[in-house]
Amino acid sequence: MAREELTRLTGSVGGPDCDDDDCPNVYRTKSGSFVVQGDLSDTFTPPAGEGLVEIPEHVLREAVRALGW
Repeated sequence: MAREELTRLTGSVGGPDCDDDDCPNVYRTKSGSFVVQGDLSDTFTPPAGEGLVEIPEHVLREAVRALGW
C-alpha cells in the first residue's frame, strides 16, 4: 500500500516533531484500519510479522480529534 492511498490524520510537515515528513503520524486506510508511523520500540519482541512503534500522546489525541471521536 502506498502512502498516497492513506488518509493522514495527524501532523504537518514543519510541525514540532516533523522534519521532511518523518514525524510520528497516524493514517487511516480505505478499509478503516490504521497505520502508525513512529520510532521503533524494543519494549518486547512482537510476534512474527508484527512490529512496535512508539508515538507521542499528542499524536494519538490529534488522530482522535480528526476522526471526531
